[in-house]
Amino acid sequence: MPKSVTVYCSSSNHSPKQYFEAASELGRSLAERDISLVFGGGNVGLMGCIANAVMQNGGTVRGIIPRFLEEKEIAHYDITELHIVETMHERKMKLAEWADAFIVLPGGFGTLDELVEVITWRNLGHHDKPISLFNIDGFWNPLLQFFDVLAAQNLVKPDHSKLYRVCNTVEEIIENLG
Repeated sequence: MPKSVTVYCSSSNHSPKQYFEAASELGRSLAERDISLVFGGGNVGLMGCIANAVMQNGGTVRGIIPRFLEEKEIAHYDITELHIVETMHERKMKLAEWADAFIVLPGGFGTLDELVEVITWRNLGHHDKPISLFNIDGFWNPLLQFFDVLAAQNLVKPDHSKLYRVCNTVEEIIENLG
């Protein structure tokens, strides 16, 4: 079992209720297994929700946020450690370095960027850390279909799905971590 996982997810407070419920359940589950959460350092959206769930259940949370976002007052100060960095690139590098595994919840452009980056790095042999896509209510299905289109057109390898695991429950995510 990993010691820490990086979770990528939405910073929107307007995400569907079931996404917040799933983030909270995942946070509780990580804390119960003494797995540290590494995340983007925000106190908003699913990011804030999962961080709060880990903290409320006695877990450890390490956030990494660029100064310009901290200054917009979205930094989560009520966590174990909050690291302020200068750039988004520095944040993304630390999120990847500090992870033993990656879990990706629903999110927008930033989440997609982070997901594709860690899949690309795994494909290139930069890491061999497990990547779990938390497919809450089929959220990732359209993207997975697009990945299949890329494979059908020989733009990615036919076995691209070996780079990540699609998980529909917290239990499946925990299993993929081990």
